[in-house]
Amino acid sequence: MSLVPACRYDGQAVSETFDPQPLSIGNFTVWPPVVLAPMAGVTNAPFRALCRRYGAGLYVNEMVMALAIVHRNAKTDKMVSFEADETPRSLQLYGSDPTTLGQAVHRLASEGRVDHIDLNFGCPARKVTRRGGGAAVPVKRKLMANIVRAAVKAGEPYGVPITVKFRKGISNDLLTFLDTGRICAEEGAQAVALHARTAEQHYSGTADWDAIGELTEHVHHHVPGVPVLGNGDIWEASDAVEMMRRTGCDGVVIGRGCLGKPWLFGDLVAVFDGKEPPPAMRLGEVAAVMAEHARRLVEFDGTGPTGRGIVEFRKHASWYVTGFAVGSDMRRRLSMVASLDELDDLLAAFDPTMALPDGGQRFPRGHTNGPIRVALPDGYLDNLDDETPPNAEAEAASAGGG
Repeated sequence: MSLVPACRYDGQAVSETFDPQPLSIGNFTVWPPVVLAPMAGVTNAPFRALCRRYGAGLYVNEMVMALAIVHRNAKTDKMVSFEADETPRSLQLYGSDPTTLGQAVHRLASEGRVDHIDLNFGCPARKVTRRGGGAAVPVKRKLMANIVRAAVKAGEPYGVPITVKFRKGISNDLLTFLDTGRICAEEGAQAVALHARTAEQHYSGTADWDAIGELTEHVHHHVPGVPVLGNGDIWEASDAVEMMRRTGCDGVVIGRGCLGKPWLFGDLVAVFDGKEPPPAMRLGEVAAVMAEHARRLVEFDGTGPTGRGIVEFRKHASWYVTGFAVGSDMRRRLSMVASLDELDDLLAAFDPTMALPDGGQRFPRGHTNGPIRVALPDGYLDNLDDETPPNAEAEAASAGGG
C-alpha cells in the first residue's frame, strides 16, 4: 500500500501536487486521512461527537491505562465509551508491561468494545514517564518491541488493528524516532504517528516537520505499506496540506489545533476534497457550539447541570474564545462558570457578529509549556537493552495527550 506518490525527502518541498489517498488501517478505510489525537480529559465521547459532526476521519478516545482495563477500574470503564453510531471505535492505551498490554487489548477486543487501539509511546507527563511509560518506552527498544508484539497478537484474532504514536525521543541527545517507527512496523503496527517534538521540548517551540519526512522515508523503505502520520503545529486546514506535501507522510494527526475548534475537521474535509474551507466562524456561531458542547458534557457526566460536566467545560470555554476580543472579565467568568443557566447568560452577552482577527485561528490553544526535565525511573538509561518492564502497578492513571 502506497498512500502518497513516492518521492525522496530532502528537507524541501517533495511534491508540487497534492494527491492524498485514503488511509487503510486494518479492515477500515479513513477519508480524509485525518486522525483526532487522543488527548486526556478532552477527546471523550461528547467532544468526538462534535468533531464527527463536522467531518470524517478517525477519532481516537482519550488514553487510558492498560492496567486499569485489566482490573476493570470503574472510572476507566466509563472513559471507554462510544456513541451508538460511532465507528470505528478507537481508543488509546498506555503502559510499559507487555503482559498487561496484551491482557488489556484482549479484554477490550474479545468483549467487542473497540475496533482499533493506539499505543501511547509519546506522553511526556511526569506521572507517566517516571514509571517508564509514555515517551520513556522507546528508549528500551527490545521492551518496546515486546509490548507492540503482545498488543498485535492479542488484537489479531478479533480484527482489531494496533497503531502507535510517539515523539522524536527523550531529547535531542537521545533521539529514537527512526528505530521506533521501524520496530513498531516490523512488529505488526498498522500505522505509526510522530509528534515531531521531543519529550523534553514538551509543547514548546515548533514541531520538526523534517523529522516526519525522515521517518516517512525510513519506514516506507524498511516496511513498505505501513502508513506514517505526522503530528504537530497543524492549526488550520492548510497546514495539513503543507505537511503532507513537504514530508510525503500518509496522513495527519490533529491535536491542540482543534481545541475550541471542532469544526476544523470540516475544514479538513474541504481541503482534502480540493475545495476552499468555510470562512472562520463568528462569535455567535461559536457560542452555539459552546452551548451544545457544555450540554453534551453535562449529559455524559450524569451528575446534573451544576455537576462535574460543567466544570470540565471551563477549559473548553477558554479555548473557544481564544482570539476573540471578549474581554478579561468575560474570560474570568467563563473560567468559573458553575451551571448551564449561567453559561447561557454569559453566551447571550456575546456580540454574535464579532470576527476573529487575521491569524486568529492560529493562536495556540492548550499546552504551550516547555522545555521540561523528563522524569525517568532511577537507572533507567543504564541498560537500554533491558527487557524488564518497570513496576506497572506504580504507573499513574493520568497525563496529557502525547
